[in-house]
Amino acid sequence: MKTLPENSRVAQFFTASFCAASIFLASIFLNGCAAGPNYKRPAVNVPSVYRGVAEDEAAKTAAASLGEQKWWEVFQDQQLQQLIRTALAQNFDTRIAATRVLEAQAQVGITRADQFPTVNGVGTGTNLRSAAQGPIPSFGYTYGRIIASAAWDIDFWGKYRRATEAARADLLATEWARREVNATLVASVAAAYFQLRELDLELDISKRALASRKESLDLTKTLEEHGINTILDVRQAEQLVFTASAGITDLERRIAQQEDLLSILAGNNPGPISPRGKELTEQPHAPAVPAGLPSALLGRRPDIRQSEQFLVAANARIGVARAAYFPDISLTAAPGFQSSALQSLFNGSSGLWTFAGTVSQPIFNAGKLRSNVRLAEAQQQEAVLTYQQTIQGAFRDVSDALIAYQKNQEFRAQEELLANSAQDAAQLSEMRYKAGTTNYLEVLTNETNYLSANLGLAQAHLNELLALVQIYKALGGGWEQ
Repeated sequence: MKTLPENSRVAQFFTASFCAASIFLASIFLNGCAAGPNYKRPAVNVPSVYRGVAEDEAAKTAAASLGEQKWWEVFQDQQLQQLIRTALAQNFDTRIAATRVLEAQAQVGITRADQFPTVNGVGTGTNLRSAAQGPIPSFGYTYGRIIASAAWDIDFWGKYRRATEAARADLLATEWARREVNATLVASVAAAYFQLRELDLELDISKRALASRKESLDLTKTLEEHGINTILDVRQAEQLVFTASAGITDLERRIAQQEDLLSILAGNNPGPISPRGKELTEQPHAPAVPAGLPSALLGRRPDIRQSEQFLVAANARIGVARAAYFPDISLTAAPGFQSSALQSLFNGSSGLWTFAGTVSQPIFNAGKLRSNVRLAEAQQQEAVLTYQQTIQGAFRDVSDALIAYQKNQEFRAQEELLANSAQDAAQLSEMRYKAGTTNYLEVLTNETNYLSANLGLAQAHLNELLALVQIYKALGGGWEQ
C-alpha cells in the first residue's frame, strides 16, 4: 500500500482534530446554559371588569370583545371601507413601518451570524524575475498559494445566543409596532370620515335654515312695504340670513380641509372625497358594545405586545453583559497549498496549515463590565415599569371610551329632545308673528335657538360615533387584515 507523505498525515490529523474539537464544543455551546436570566412575564394588576361597563352587562361579561371583530365588520359604510383599504395600501406611515420590519429582520440575520464560524478563501499567484547584476545572473521565481481560513468564537457562555434573542424580540416589537400603526390608521380614517359626514350634515342644516330665513326675510320686507312691520324687523330678519350665509361659507372651508386630511391619510394628494357614503345619522352602531375580559387585552393590544417584546430584549441583554465576565474561547485554522508549479500545487508536499486556539479572560477594566451589567439590569427594570404602565394606560383607554360612549348616547338623546322643542318653538313664533301677535325679535330668538339645537344634535351624533372608534381602538381592534 502506498504510504502518504508525513506532512499530509499530519495535515489530516490536525484537520480531524479541529473537526472533532469543533463538534465537541458545538455540542456544549448548543446545549449549555446561556448567561443571564430567562424571561418571565412580570405580574400585573388586572381588573376583573372594565370601569364603564353597565351594571347589567358587568354580571354577564363574556370573553367576546369588539376588538376581535374585523374593521369592516365594525365600520359598515362601503365608502369608508374603501377609504380604509386605500389608506392601508398607500399611507406612508404604514409603508415606513413595513420597511422597519425588513430592517429588523436583517438585523436578526447579522446578529445571529456571530454564533457560527467564518470561512474565507484567498488565492495568490506571483511571478518574479530579477535582472542580471554583474557576476550575478538573472533569475526568476514563480509560486502560487491557495489558503482557506476559518475562525470561530465559541459561544460557550451564550453571549451571542442572548444577543440573537434580543434581536428577535426587537423584530417582534417592530412587527407589533407596524400593527399598531395600522390600527391607528384605521381609527384615524374612520374618525376623519365621520367628522366629514358631520360637517356635511351641518352644511345641509345651514342651507335649509338659510332658505327658510330668506323666505321669512321676503315676507318681512313685504309687510314693511305695506306699513305693517318696521324697518327694524327687516334688519333683524337680515341678520338671520347673513348669519346663516356666513356659517355656510365657514362650513365649506372646513369640509374642503377635512377632505384634504382624508386624502393624505389615504396616501393621495389633497383632493375631494367622492362619492359620499351613509349619512351620519344612518351609520350603524349598537347601543352597547362587548368589551370582553380585561385579561384578554394583554394579548390583544399591539402596544402592549410591543412593550413586552422590548422587555424580552432588555432581559436578554443582561445575559450579554454578564457573559463578558467569562473567558472568550476562539479557534482559528488556515489550511492551504503553496507551490512554484501549478501541476504540483495540490501535492501532499505542498500543503501548509495553521491551527490555533485562544482563551481571553478579562482581568482589570476599572469596573466597566460590572457597570455594563448594572446598566442592562436598570434598562430591564425600566422596561418592566414601561410594560406595566402601558397595560395600565390601556385599561384607562378602554374605560374612558366605554364611559364616553354611554354618556354620549345619553347626551344625544337629550339633544334630540332639545332640537324637537326648539323646532316647535320656532314654528309657533313664526305663526304668532304672521298673525301679528308678536314682534320679530321673538322669531329671531327662536330661529337662532333652533339652528343651534340642530347643530348641537349633529355634533352629538358625531361624538357618539367617535366614542365607538375610540372603544374599538382601545380594545386592540383594527390591526388584523
